[in-house]
Amino acid sequence: MQLTMIPAEMREKAGVRAALTAFRAGGRIPAVIYGLDKKPVTVTVDEKGMIAILKKDPNAIITIKYEGGEDTVIIKAIQRHPVSGKCTHFDFHRISLTEKIKVKVHVKIVGECYGVKLQGGLVEHTMRELNVSCLPTEIPHEIVLDITDLQINHSLRVKDVKPGKAELLDSPEQIVVSVTAPKEEKVEEPVAGAAVAGAEPEVVAAKGKKEEGEEGAAKDGAKPAAGAKPAAGAKPEEKKPAPKK
Repeated sequence: MQLTMIPAEMREKAGVRAALTAFRAGGRIPAVIYGLDKKPVTVTVDEKGMIAILKKDPNAIITIKYEGGEDTVIIKAIQRHPVSGKCTHFDFHRISLTEKIKVKVHVKIVGECYGVKLQGGLVEHTMRELNVSCLPTEIPHEIVLDITDLQINHSLRVKDVKPGKAELLDSPEQIVVSVTAPKEEKVEEPVAGAAVAGAEPEVVAAKGKKEEGEEGAAKDGAKPAAGAKPAAGAKPEEKKPAPKK
């Protein structure tokens, strides 16, 4: 185990938005230290230094030195900007190196999976973190699972994980990673007698009703059928006299 030491600066006006904004603009991240029945301490820490620690080990044990004291802590929570993702606040929890603590440990899968390479399956990584309990000095950097021999429709569960000296707190039957068969796309066959897309339905004129266009044809000067009565209000057709010989 390697202890990481970082300096911190005490801060006043905790929670004042203008002050917090000024700290962040100057490359300092507001933070609070609490736990072990001691009074909380509000400080600021260097942004670049904390980013380097997070990249190396999110569960790192950190000694924070500030005016009037120092504390051994782990990172309990991180607040981030909703758009940029930059860290905006840290919660540090005091710990004792002789007492067990509960932490989350990242799960890393390795190996060329048999079920994918030779059987065409798909890997489903369900649990990317596992909850463990252990001494701070025994926290795993990460939990590595080898999926080389994992075949299709097989899985690795929490009970199959070996976390070293740490105790697993998740349900033993929870699936951590599995290999599933690819889903086949079903092609629906056309139903016999179904209407062809885009075809216009046949129109059957009702008995005793005018078909579309009949009335319009009469208006356009078409002569009515022999024996048909003139429409109401219509003037009878005038016969022109035969030319004199």
